[in-house]
Amino acid sequence: MRLLLASSALCLALATAAHADPVNEKVASALKGVSLERKAAQLQSTAPADPALGLPAYDWWNEGLHGLARNGVATVFPQAIGLAATWDPALMERVGTVISTEARARFNAQSPLADRRIYEGLTIWSPNINIFRDPRWGRGQETYGEDPLLTGSLAVGFIKGLQGPDLAHPRVIATAKHLAVHSGPEAGRDSFDVDVSPQDLEWTYLPQFRMAVTQGHALSLMCAYNAIAGTPVCASDALLNQRVRKDWGFDGFIVSDCDAIGNIWQFHHHAFDAAEAAAAAIKGGTDFNCGTAYGALPEAVRRGLVSEAEVDRALTRSLAARARLGIAFGQANPWARIRPDQVDTPDHRALALEAARKAMVLVQNNGGVLPLKPGVRLAVIGANADDLAVLEANYHGTAAAPVTPLEGLRARFGADHVTYAQGSVLAEGAPVILPETALSAGGKPGLAGEYRDAAGKLVLARQDRRIDFNFTRSAPKGLDPQRFSASWSGMLVPPGPGAWRLAIDAPQCWKDCHRHDDVALWVGGQQLHAGPLGGARQEFALTSDGTPQPIRLDLDHYGDDEGLRLLWLPPAGAEEARALAVARDADVIVAVLGLSPDLEGEALQVQVPGFVGGDRSEIELPRPQADLLGRLRATGKPVVAVLATGSAVAMDENLADAVVVAWYPGEAGGTALADTLSGASNPSGRLPVTFYRHTTDLPAFVDYGMKERTYRFFSGKPLWGFGHGLSYTRFAYAAPQVRAADTASPVTLSVQVRNAGDRAGEDVIQAYVVPPVVPHDAVLTEPVLQHQLAGFTRVNLAPGTMQTVTLTLDPRSLSVVDRRGTRRVLPGSYKAWIGDGQPGDGPGTWVTFTLAGQAQEMPK
Repeated sequence: MRLLLASSALCLALATAAHADPVNEKVASALKGVSLERKAAQLQSTAPADPALGLPAYDWWNEGLHGLARNGVATVFPQAIGLAATWDPALMERVGTVISTEARARFNAQSPLADRRIYEGLTIWSPNINIFRDPRWGRGQETYGEDPLLTGSLAVGFIKGLQGPDLAHPRVIATAKHLAVHSGPEAGRDSFDVDVSPQDLEWTYLPQFRMAVTQGHALSLMCAYNAIAGTPVCASDALLNQRVRKDWGFDGFIVSDCDAIGNIWQFHHHAFDAAEAAAAAIKGGTDFNCGTAYGALPEAVRRGLVSEAEVDRALTRSLAARARLGIAFGQANPWARIRPDQVDTPDHRALALEAARKAMVLVQNNGGVLPLKPGVRLAVIGANADDLAVLEANYHGTAAAPVTPLEGLRARFGADHVTYAQGSVLAEGAPVILPETALSAGGKPGLAGEYRDAAGKLVLARQDRRIDFNFTRSAPKGLDPQRFSASWSGMLVPPGPGAWRLAIDAPQCWKDCHRHDDVALWVGGQQLHAGPLGGARQEFALTSDGTPQPIRLDLDHYGDDEGLRLLWLPPAGAEEARALAVARDADVIVAVLGLSPDLEGEALQVQVPGFVGGDRSEIELPRPQADLLGRLRATGKPVVAVLATGSAVAMDENLADAVVVAWYPGEAGGTALADTLSGASNPSGRLPVTFYRHTTDLPAFVDYGMKERTYRFFSGKPLWGFGHGLSYTRFAYAAPQVRAADTASPVTLSVQVRNAGDRAGEDVIQAYVVPPVVPHDAVLTEPVLQHQLAGFTRVNLAPGTMQTVTLTLDPRSLSVVDRRGTRRVLPGSYKAWIGDGQPGDGPGTWVTFTLAGQAQEMPK
C-alpha cells in the first residue's frame, strides 16, 4: 500500500498552504458541515447545483485549443501546430486573449447563476504542451511541436492571454495538459506504462510544464492517462505533490484527464476498485476528476483509505478556482463587462488571418516559382483543396465564414483563372468530401438548399457547393440551432462509369444529447437511408454508367449533433483523369495534399493503409496522393505542393518545384494561402517539428527514449529540419557579439540582421547552443545531443534595412541533464549558432564563448 499513502506531514503542509489564501479560507469555511456525498459531487466534471452553497450546476469541461470550441460560432485559429509554426509568443498571447474574451462573451449571455452544461464554462482545458516526439502520433497536431523551449515559450504567451493580467480575477482558467510523458500511441493510452529515463524526463518531457507554471502561472494542470515507471500519473505523489507543487511552487488545482481516475483500477490495475483509485488520486495530488470515479470518495473515507481533510483540501482548491473566476461565493467579477456580441468580431477575424499567414511555412522554392505572377492560370487539385474539416482541425469551434484553399485562390486570382479537380482520395479506402464537380443544380455546381424553421417555414434558400457543414450549437442565419430542417436537391454527376461508394456522415454529440438528427438520402429515385445514423458513417455501394442521377438529402436537426457531410470513394482513375485534363490547360498546378482530421486525431475509428486508430503507421505521403503528384509532375507544368496537415509528411521533394506547409490553417486558411502564393504576404513561418525522409528513420513508436528523436538527438539528414523556413526576400547576418561570464549568469548574443532583398519580410532569429564535451560518466552516452535551441525572436525588416537583435540565453537554456536527471550548466567552451534556422540551414554564423566557474546545478 506504499503508493496509496502520503505522509501526514506533507498533507498538513499542503492544507496549511491552501488555507493561507483568503479565497481558500472563505471556501473552506463554506464547506463546514457539508456531507461527503455533496463534496464528492462537486469534485466531478459535471457538478450538480448545490443551492445551500450557492452553486449552480457547472460542467468544468471546456476547450480552447485554437479557438473557443464546441459551443457555436467562434473565431477558429490555425490548429496548435500551425500556431507553433509562427514562433511568435506575443501573437500567442493575443490569440489567447481572443479565445478567453469569446468564452466570457458566451458566458455573459446568460445569468451568472445559470446552470452551465459542457463547453459553457470558464475552465479551459488548453493548451496541450506534450512534446511531439514522433510524427506518427495523431494528436501531435494539438501541440506546439518537438522542442521544450519553443513549446514552453508559446505556452507562456497563450496562458497569459487566456488568464489575463490579474490572476486573482482571471478571465478564464488555463489548464496545461497532459502532465506528463504523453504522446501516443492512442491505442492502449488508458493503460500505457512509460518506462522513461530520469534524463529524458527532465530534459524533454517536463521543461515546458515547468515554464507553464513558473512563467505562465497556469492556474490548472491536467494529469495524463499513462503511468510512469508503474505509477499512474494521476496518482503520482512524486510528480504532482513533490515536483509540481513543492519544487515548482504550483498553487492551482490539478484535474485528471477524462476517466483517468477510473483507469487507475480498471486498466492500470494499480488499485482494486473505484474507492482505492479515488483515494490514490487524491493522495497523489489530483484535486478534481473529469469523470465519475470520485463518486467513490465517501466510501474511500469510510474505509480509511483517505481522510476527509484530504478531500477538503482538493475541494477547496477546486472551488476556489470558481470563486476567483467570479462565479461563486460572492467574489468579484470584473469581466462581466465583456458583451455577448464580442464573438467573431472583425478584429478577431483579422487576427485569425494574421495567424494563418504567419503559420505558412515555405520549405522549398526551386527556381523562384513563387510568388505566382498576376494573371496566371491555376489548376487547383487535391482532396484538401475544398474541405471544411481541413480548416477547422479538431477541438474546434464553428467558423462563421470559412475560406477553403480553393475559395481563397479563386478570390485572389479570379474564378475564371482557376480550375479545380479533386484528383484522388487522401488515403486508400478513406472517403473524402463529394466535390462540387460531382454535383449540379440549376446549371451551377452544388445542390439547391432549402432551410426551414421548426414550424416548416422557409427561411433561407441558397446554392451549396458541397454538403460539408458544422452545425455544432449553430445554424444558418435566421434559424434556431436547437431546431431546423434542411433539404438539398439536384443532380449527382459521376466523373465516369464504374463502381464507387457514397457516404453520409453526421458527427454526433456524445454528451448532453437528447435526440440525434434524422437524415434521409435518395439517389436515382431510390431511398438509401432514413433515420439517425447511430453514431456511424453510412456507406452505399453504387454502380454508374456515368449518367447524372437525381439526388436529394434531407436533415432534421434537433440541436446537439454536430453537422452533416456527404462523402465518396470515386470510381478508380476517374478523378485522376479529370485532374490531368485540368492541369494540361493551366500555367501552374497547385496541388493541395496532405492529411486530414478524419485520418489523424484522438482515438479515431479508422484503419486504412498508413493509419490506425488516429495514429499513423507510415509518415510518407499516402500512396494515392503520391501517385497523383507524380503524374501531375509528368505534365511538365510547374507544381506547387501545399501540405495541409497536422504532422510531418515525408514526400519526394523532386515532385514539386515549391512546397508550402499550410497545416490546418483555421477559418482564414484559404485567404492566407492565396496571399502567400501571390506574394501579398511574405512567408515567415518556421517548422516546429522535423520532417523526416522515411518512416524507417524513426525508432519504435512505443519507445519513449529520445535517442534519434527530434532535431536535438537525430543524427540523420532530414527532409526539412526543425526551424526551417524560406522567405521571398534574403537576410544577411553580421558577425555576432557575445557577452559571457560564468555558469551562474545569462549569456547575451547580439547580431546585426539585414534585409538584403527587395521585399519587406519577417525573419525568425534562432540561437542554438552546443555545450562543451563532458566527462563520460557525467552524461549518458545516449541520446547524443546535436545542439539545442536556446533563444529566438522575430524581426520585421523593410528592404535594405538592418536591426541589431539581442538574445539573452538564460542558464537553463544552456544546461544539460545527466543520467540521474540532474540539470547542470557546465563550465568550458561553448559553440553557438545564430541564424534563421539550425546550423547550416540558411544564413547565420557561429560564435564561441567560455563559461567560467564550477558546474552549476539548476533547481528542479
